[in-house]
Amino acid sequence: MSSTFNAIPEKYQINNLVEQNTYLVEGALIPWRGETSNVYSTISSVPRPDYQKTLLGTIPTLGKKEAIRALDSAVSAYNKGQGLWPTMKVVDRIACMEKFVEQMKTKRSEVVKLLMWEIGKTLPDSQKEFDRTVEYIYDTIEDYKQMDRNSAKFEKHDGVHAHIRRGPLGVVLCLGPYNYPLNETFALLIPALIMGNTAIFKPAKHGVLLISPLLEAFRDSFPKGVVNIIYGRGRTVAAPIMQTGKIDVLALIGNSKSANALQTQHPKSNRLRLVLGLEAKNPAIVLPDADLDLAIDECIAGTTSFNGQRCTALKVLYVHEAIVEEFNKRFSAKVDALKFGNPWEEGVKLTPLPEPDKPLYIQGLIDDAIEKGASIINTKGGETTENYIFPAVMFPVTKEMKVFQEEQFGPIIPIVPFSDIEEPLDDMAESNYGQQVSLFGRDVKTLAPLIDTLVNLVCRVNLNSSCQRGPDVYPFTGRKDSAVGTLSVHDALRSFSIRTFVASKDNDYNNAILNNLLDSKASNFVNTDYIL
Repeated sequence: MSSTFNAIPEKYQINNLVEQNTYLVEGALIPWRGETSNVYSTISSVPRPDYQKTLLGTIPTLGKKEAIRALDSAVSAYNKGQGLWPTMKVVDRIACMEKFVEQMKTKRSEVVKLLMWEIGKTLPDSQKEFDRTVEYIYDTIEDYKQMDRNSAKFEKHDGVHAHIRRGPLGVVLCLGPYNYPLNETFALLIPALIMGNTAIFKPAKHGVLLISPLLEAFRDSFPKGVVNIIYGRGRTVAAPIMQTGKIDVLALIGNSKSANALQTQHPKSNRLRLVLGLEAKNPAIVLPDADLDLAIDECIAGTTSFNGQRCTALKVLYVHEAIVEEFNKRFSAKVDALKFGNPWEEGVKLTPLPEPDKPLYIQGLIDDAIEKGASIINTKGGETTENYIFPAVMFPVTKEMKVFQEEQFGPIIPIVPFSDIEEPLDDMAESNYGQQVSLFGRDVKTLAPLIDTLVNLVCRVNLNSSCQRGPDVYPFTGRKDSAVGTLSVHDALRSFSIRTFVASKDNDYNNAILNNLLDSKASNFVNTDYIL
């Protein structure tokens, strides 16, 4: 990799540290004068060989006391279902969310800049993450309006009237991931809030400062205690919160080990609703009749986009032995042609890794695979700098290798040759994961039975395309250890709510009361107002 240092454009330079010395609880930004943690970027502000991490700012290192205060704030705002937020009219909650997103849009450049520095996401992808999140909020608002329109009626069966709506679940603990610290976090937080829940939100370890420009928008847009934002180590702040038993929903995108550890902290786990997006080992299956140009391009995107640091990334490629030699040659050349550089550089595809220890971890996977019979088949594979290791294409990979077994979440690409389609199918059936698969081929008689099997092993089959989350209107979930619950604009509103209704027998006495309720508009639940 080139050691040339390109000067950082002035608009992307870090001229002022982001010293986050407050946290949001009880509707106020509480000053913090205790211990703080430095936030570094692995991107260097000086040329090599004088590489050094860049200090971006500081965040509060909160403890159990502050965590419980945030929990008490959320519990008080929910107030046993009597709080202002859970009982508020739908149109008024929507107005709060619209106010928030309008304020959020004014912070685009700040958030995008911090996305690049904190997690190394390219400028176009950082801009896309911000814009996609704004669009997600607007789409959520529209879907919520439609949900409310559909509920603005009474049903009658067997002499019983019913007014059915979706109601909030209670208090949500929201923990987001570092790879999409804005978009995937908000894909949990926004639907949770708009459905009337209150929330405690702890940003991820990487991608934490980019929340700072949005704190005032949260404070100013929602009633006191509805949104509480805290900082610190998960085991220090999240564990005590769970141990109280006062959390109704655990919303987490991350690792299943973290999710399991938090679940076990809750004293009444049967009462805990889970909305989890977890790890995956999404395979590509390249059949002998696949369009190789298309398959290679899609596999490049699937394995190397954001350095493979996506749960939806392609993490193992099964290539039929009849075409594997040609596939490997052309795929490796395309990997080597990818440009490495800082996120704001033109045409850059590979960027510094946000986790300082990730290159060493990837090297360990490479060493293990080589020891067990695989080789690096691309020229640049495994080249290392202080903050990066170039994607290593490994072949032939077998089940005994760690890179086959583990979700690598980084720049290493295992290729497994196969002769019988039952081989990848058996591996998928035995896998702990079941999110998505990419299937490359064209013969319908071959594809049809494969598709019918694959939809029972994973939750999305991508035909001649790489795995991905979007569009956000489509369901996003997984089997086994890959997910609990479903996320999408439509599904997330249901994941963070429960069907609840008022029922009354059809008689003059009850009907008169219902008519009075509707005429008086005294109830926010029992009403048939139609939101335009």
